[in-house]
Amino acid sequence: MIDKILDKLKTVEKEKGVEILFACESGSRAWGFASPDSDYDIRFIYKHNLDYYLSLWEQPDVIEFMTEEDLDGSGWDLRKAIKLLAKSNAPLLEWLNSPVIYYKNAAFMKEILPLAEVCFSPLACLHHYLGTTKNFMEVCSAEEVKLKSYFYALRTALAGKWIIEKNTFPPVAFSELLPIAPLEIQEKIMELLDIKAQQDEGYLHPKEVLITDFLIETIEFNQENTGSLASGKKISSELDSFFKNCIE
Repeated sequence: MIDKILDKLKTVEKEKGVEILFACESGSRAWGFASPDSDYDIRFIYKHNLDYYLSLWEQPDVIEFMTEEDLDGSGWDLRKAIKLLAKSNAPLLEWLNSPVIYYKNAAFMKEILPLAEVCFSPLACLHHYLGTTKNFMEVCSAEEVKLKSYFYALRTALAGKWIIEKNTFPPVAFSELLPIAPLEIQEKIMELLDIKAQQDEGYLHPKEVLITDFLIETIEFNQENTGSLASGKKISSELDSFFKNCIE
C-alpha cells in the first residue's frame, strides 16, 4: 500500500504542478486503532513555484483526493501551513509528529520541527482537544456506540490531560497516551482495542459506563485546568524568513 500512496503523491505533484515537502498518515492508522476497513488518511504539505506566491489574486491552497483504494488525501499549501503553525494548529502539529511518515524533505523538516516546538501553545491545543472530546460525548453516551467514537473521544481527552500534566505536545500514537489513564481504564481500553481490530467501522458496541464516566471526569479536569496554561510564542519574523527560504 505504501507504494500506491507514493505513486498517488507523485501523480498529484505532476497534475497540480507542486512539490510535496512532507506526507504522513493522520487518523486511526497513525493513532493505532484502525479497523480492518479503515481508510488511509494521507496528509501532506506542498509548495508551488514562485509565480503562485507573487500573484495578486487569491488561489486554491488545498489539494484533496479520494481513490478506489480508500486513499483519502488532503494537503495544505506551504503558506497556509505556516500560518496555521503560527496559531499552534493541533492537526498540523499532529501531522508533523505522526509516527507514520510516507515522505519527507529532510531540509524542510530540519527547519520546521524546531519552529513547531516554539509555536506550540498548550492553551490553544487544549481548547482544540477539549472541544473535540465534547463533540463526541452525545454519541458516546448512547446505549450502543461505535468504537471509533469511543477512541476518538478517549484520544482527545487524554491528549488534553497530557498537555496539562506534562506541558508538551501529546504523542500522536494512542499507546503512548494510555499510561496517564488509570489502570482500570487502560485495561478496558485494551479490551476494546482487541475488539475494534476485528470489527468493521460500522460495528456498534454496548455502552461502557466505565469509559463514559471517565470521559466526563476528564473533560471536567481539563476544563478546570485551562487557566494554568500558557500561549505559544509569537515568532512572525522567523516564520516569514522560513517561508521565503522555502520558496526561493
